Amino acid sequence: MQKDFPGLDRFDRSILAILAEDGRIPIADLARRIGLSKSPTQARVKKLEADGIITGYRALLDPIRLGLDHVAFVEVRLTDTREKALSEFNIAVRKVPEIEQAHMIASNFDYLLKIRTGSMSEYRAVLAEKISSLPHVASTSTFVAMEAVKETGMSGALDTMG
Repeated sequence: MQKDFPGLDRFDRSILAILAEDGRIPIADLARRIGLSKSPTQARVKKLEADGIITGYRALLDPIRLGLDHVAFVEVRLTDTREKALSEFNIAVRKVPEIEQAHMIASNFDYLLKIRTGSMSEYRAVLAEKISSLPHVASTSTFVAMEAVKETGMSGALDTMG
């Protein structure tokens, strides 16, 4: 199923898909793979960056080799869901390094957090000292991941772009 992304043609979609897999690919190689010359390819990449579609480049780290193999998902219910409370919670969440992802959820709870630590005991400390003390937290429920079956980031979603 191909999605329609206004303003992005097949060359732009190809650039995004390739860069999502290999952000360090040389422009000459990228140009060859998408079927354009180097100058227009480089101009397209710069435009995608300027338009905020490409927001940056980063190294992907292997959390297992770094000793961060404990993953927990935490449902968080807040005591207050007015805009000021949500904003205070969001600001505080961004300051906790162990929170890898945080999503506001439309459900019977308010947020889903992905927490990565080195062990269950480290997670328990993060939960007690950091997550439970975030603004407006009423309750939490933890689900421990046993194995990551799929973690592709945006590159997987780009496969549907055509």
